[in-house]
Amino acid sequence: MAATTFLFVPGDRPDRFDKAVTSGADVVILDLEDAVGPAAKDSARASADAWLENHRAVVRINAPGTPWFAADAELVAARGVPVVVPKAETPGVLAGFREVVALVETAAGVERAAELAAVPSVTRLAFGSVDLAAELGVAPEDREPFAYARSRLVIASAAAGLAPPVDGVTANLGDDAELEADVRYARRLGFGGKLCIHPRQVPVARAAFAPTAAEREWARRVLTAGDSVSVVDGRMVDKPVLDRARRILGEG
Repeated sequence: MAATTFLFVPGDRPDRFDKAVTSGADVVILDLEDAVGPAAKDSARASADAWLENHRAVVRINAPGTPWFAADAELVAARGVPVVVPKAETPGVLAGFREVVALVETAAGVERAAELAAVPSVTRLAFGSVDLAAELGVAPEDREPFAYARSRLVIASAAAGLAPPVDGVTANLGDDAELEADVRYARRLGFGGKLCIHPRQVPVARAAFAPTAAEREWARRVLTAGDSVSVVDGRMVDKPVLDRARRILGEG
């Protein structure tokens, strides 16, 4: 799963399901967890089930240990759709699903990132900054407290041969500049995707993940220099640098 934009849509708002699909997001996530209150959990699951009869999407289920986990797990198994497992901490739980995005949003999950990434059914790690912030007692919009956690997910994903992890949400819906800055920061750390909570965030996130004009120009100069060891802009160019240049230009 090499998708870049992941859009949540509340599971109790079936009127928004089709709109989410037309948003241009690479992945639509029917959210049965945070976006749905306790009283609406069963109806949200029924709405998702009915829509999945004729459509395909990812489903974020409720966390292991909650009263709704078992029924949610039955839904994704019956429909054969990928699942986002929140509060991912236990490899054995993830192994019970066919295709999993493991949402790491607890301190225990961060410390077990490598174990979670190594589960055969896990196709991607994602970072839940808001829940982790609450556990750590820090502000979710402050990047510094999460540098370690983000790096753990990046390294764990690479070691397991997974696509780069997906960064957490930007809660400020009215500031595209903040969203773009968050994505650019995550991309610098090695992330390859973004969780979005509104359709308007999708094109901004996608554009921010694209290589900049300066990066593309650098990559062209590197590849023009040839495959042998050379120097570009005063820096040595060898195979790893060439490989990065090809990735930037979509050639590798």
